[in-house]
Amino acid sequence: MKKYTMETTVGIFLVFGLLCVGYMTVQLGHVSLFGDNTYALTARFSTVTGLRAGSLIYISGIEVGRVEKLAMDQESQKAIVAMRIRNGVKIYDDAIASIKTEGLIGDMHLSIDPGGAGTLLAPGGTITETQPPVDIADLISKYAFGDVKKQ
Repeated sequence: MKKYTMETTVGIFLVFGLLCVGYMTVQLGHVSLFGDNTYALTARFSTVTGLRAGSLIYISGIEVGRVEKLAMDQESQKAIVAMRIRNGVKIYDDAIASIKTEGLIGDMHLSIDPGGAGTLLAPGGTITETQPPVDIADLISKYAFGDVKKQ
């Protein structure tokens, strides 16, 4: 009888451990099991240096989504950023998307000013107003070599 009790206890802990590993995989991998609670938007930038798939998207400092993938439009020579935004977050057609850095040498993220004067962007819509990232190395070299003009 004691043998079966020990085996049952080990089995319960094993199943519990596997459930915990599965839960953590879904949470850390940002996988949705029962439907997606986001919608897709795109934006076109002249450069997306430092941005990568999985980068966070913020509105007013609040995380509202993630960059899904980066692609290149060969005809217009623009970088296309595909993103997923949480449902319920309203972004208008006069929104401005800009690539910013967290700190001086931190990771790049996408910051969106949602607008409000235009019409609501539908899922699959495109943000047309964009600002590429500031090149810190270029600014430092201009300052160091005297290319900065005083006003």
